[in-house]
Amino acid sequence: MFKFLKEKLKSFRKKVEEIEKKEEVKHIEELKEEKKEVKEVKLEEPKIKKEEKVDSLEKKPKIGFKEKVSALILKREVIIDEGKLDEILPELEMILLESDVAFEVVEEISSLLKERLVGRRKKIGEKLADIVIEELKIILKDILDRNKFDFDEYINNVIKNKKPVNIIFVGVNGTGKTTTIAKLAKRLMDRGYSVVLAAGDTFRAGAIEQLEEHANRLGVKLIKHKPGADPAAVIYDALMHAESKGIDFVLSDTAGRMHTKKNLIDQLEKIKRVTEPDFTIFVDESIAGNDAVERARMFNDAVGIDGTILTKLDADPKGGTAISISYVTNKPILFFGVGQGYDDLVKFDSDWLLDRIFGQ
Repeated sequence: MFKFLKEKLKSFRKKVEEIEKKEEVKHIEELKEEKKEVKEVKLEEPKIKKEEKVDSLEKKPKIGFKEKVSALILKREVIIDEGKLDEILPELEMILLESDVAFEVVEEISSLLKERLVGRRKKIGEKLADIVIEELKIILKDILDRNKFDFDEYINNVIKNKKPVNIIFVGVNGTGKTTTIAKLAKRLMDRGYSVVLAAGDTFRAGAIEQLEEHANRLGVKLIKHKPGADPAAVIYDALMHAESKGIDFVLSDTAGRMHTKKNLIDQLEKIKRVTEPDFTIFVDESIAGNDAVERARMFNDAVGIDGTILTKLDADPKGGTAISISYVTNKPILFFGVGQGYDDLVKFDSDWLLDRIFGQ
């Protein structure tokens, strides 16, 4: 998981350490030169008249030298300036972009790093790379937690006031949407809730068959119509069935054929209008990178989503989708799919995610 990003961050750390070593050597040499100049001034003092001495010393960088001695020698500190960050941040920005972090997110990260680091004092022996990486972690956690949402808490609250709860799933075909529906059904059942599934992707007979197979394995009812039927009617019938049987949740699949984008959006708008879903979940693959982020943006702008589930996180070498998608849509990540089993659904937690990016 995130192997590419981890390796790139290791390379970044080494590069910053190399730059820092060169800078330290250069800085020490500069201090030696300035100290030498001051000594030379003192040696020549007897030859200078009183008036000339005052004027001459005013032109010498004695105050600057004292400040450097105070910071570097007495306080054992170095001040991080903007020039230093301008030297290393482009490298970090490129790493993030190559890891499929969205451009606008990279800009935000870079801006916040400068804001937090310029003018900061660094102890001698303290590695600049460690400081930058630590600040990057803090910034990423802030970005990931901005739209934090506890889906389990939401479920516990909404079921008190309404039954059945209507949850629909949107996203393009082939991204694990149907399997994710089954995983969430299992999660709800494990918490004591009853579930019915609705085969709302009537465009593909295979989608109906796949969801039916999951329903049989889980032992839950599937409401389906013939291929080509009105998906809104399928979901409506599922809601009526759930209401009559006292079932808690209806989880509905929808089509995701991007090659007929307008028809897809029209269909989803009708589903929303007819069935009035309580929650709309966008599903896509973490490994899809910026494609997944742009699709999330499109679905959110077109029909509105309430949260995202990212599948195949365990196979993602980069991690940029997980970092970017919540920021771009302004909607939370709910869960991560990390395998094919019904229990391979991890609740979103920024610390868990960051530990897998920066951990050993």
